[in-house]
Amino acid sequence: MEAATPGPRAPDPGLINDDLRPTGPAERQWSTMHMASLWIGMVVCVPTYTLAGGLVNEGMNWWQAVLTILLGNVIVLVPMILNGHAGARYGVPFPVLARASFGVKGAHIPSVLRALVACGWFGIQTWFGGFAIYQLINVLAGDALVGPDIPLLDINAGEFGCFVAFWALQVAIIHRGVESIRLLETLAAPFLIAVGLALLGWAYVTAGGFDAMLQMPSAFGPGGRREGEFLSVFVPSLTAMVGFWATLSLNIPDFTRYARSQRDQALGQAIGLPTTMTLFAFISVAVTAATTVIFRDPVTGALHEPVWDPTVLAGMIGGGATVFLSLFALAVATLSTNIAANVVSPANALINLAPQRVSFRTGGFVTAGIGFAILPWKLIASTSGYIFTWLVGYSALLGPIIGVLLADYFLLRRMRLDIDGLFREQGPYTYRGGYNPAALAAFGLAVLPNVPGFLHQAGAFGDGVIPPIFDTLYTYAWFVGVLLAAGLYLLFMRLAPGASAAAAPESP
Repeated sequence: MEAATPGPRAPDPGLINDDLRPTGPAERQWSTMHMASLWIGMVVCVPTYTLAGGLVNEGMNWWQAVLTILLGNVIVLVPMILNGHAGARYGVPFPVLARASFGVKGAHIPSVLRALVACGWFGIQTWFGGFAIYQLINVLAGDALVGPDIPLLDINAGEFGCFVAFWALQVAIIHRGVESIRLLETLAAPFLIAVGLALLGWAYVTAGGFDAMLQMPSAFGPGGRREGEFLSVFVPSLTAMVGFWATLSLNIPDFTRYARSQRDQALGQAIGLPTTMTLFAFISVAVTAATTVIFRDPVTGALHEPVWDPTVLAGMIGGGATVFLSLFALAVATLSTNIAANVVSPANALINLAPQRVSFRTGGFVTAGIGFAILPWKLIASTSGYIFTWLVGYSALLGPIIGVLLADYFLLRRMRLDIDGLFREQGPYTYRGGYNPAALAAFGLAVLPNVPGFLHQAGAFGDGVIPPIFDTLYTYAWFVGVLLAAGLYLLFMRLAPGASAAAAPESP
């Protein structure tokens, strides 16, 4: 049985407030069900629905896409549970935990980088939620919002207005505070699973089975247009699937700090993450395959193009009540994902920058503002840009951070932290002026090998400009970053003067 974590003694005001302090026993009420519900609520959303479609578009058949998603999520579950251990044991959020390895000031670097990615995801999810509203209004009002695109924005006024409306709804929820998240996820999880299964049942009955899915060819099979190239797509796709939740593997302590025990956080995550991701991927490819038959040309019998976007599909199903329920479910799914996955982390990062001036509510408002400003519909304009530039790109950035965190907590400190020291400017985690050179150097050097491949993928370099080895490294970006950063960090810490004292096991 774990002992209750004592509160910090004589903390420095610039390092603590009510949002950053260790949670007490009365606050640790998240059971296995709550942790699983958290993941179900985050997983069931439009981007996860379209993930399998992106892999199929790249050449995989349905089972290859589902298997890739399953493997990616089993892999990312490992750092998720490991990094969640410190949150459950000490009750501290991610920015505070990062002080142990990066320093009390250096922790701003990983927490802000994680926050910027979350702001990008907040914008993407808000776009999907707003587009669901746009589809609903057009179906019920006869394309009332359809019109020409606004110059520079590249979307029409109706799409932009619905995006703003959904954004404003989330701002209202943020205003209610962090405790609303647990209630939202608990209520949303069973509803979203039921809607997903109902959609699967509708597709099966209406299409008369999933023959179209079973016959979906792979471009990598015998005689396929990319025969022999499967690994060239599988490896970066697997990295992208890991990268999809690499964000949460960093700031999962933000949630596990409320868990009742290590068993609750670990089992809840194992139940909620890989199982739901795999189920939802199967629903996605099965329903999409069925749309080719359901919406086939009634005169010629020609198959319809696969409908991968669930917001578009909801508008095609027909029947006002059905469309309303479908798009309402999409809106709930987007809310449950966005508020938990993409608001808590940047809010905590901003709080960590100025604990006496920034609250969770203020941090959430800033997150919403940045997510609005990035024009997210432009970010996801293409499958290749979404999967291989956005997902793999930020996994190359965040992988080294999780590598440093895990090496520090498990291998260097053997799961023992000086909880009081995490809240003192002058203490065991001061290092050099509040920054740990070993962690920063390991992070920078681990990111460096993936930079040329990222720039090539993003279009900054033409083909043949950089050696092929960098493109190969980039396909393994997250794995390269984690392993290289962990190894370099341990090496630098053992070579640094005085590092042994900072790394010595401390009282729990």
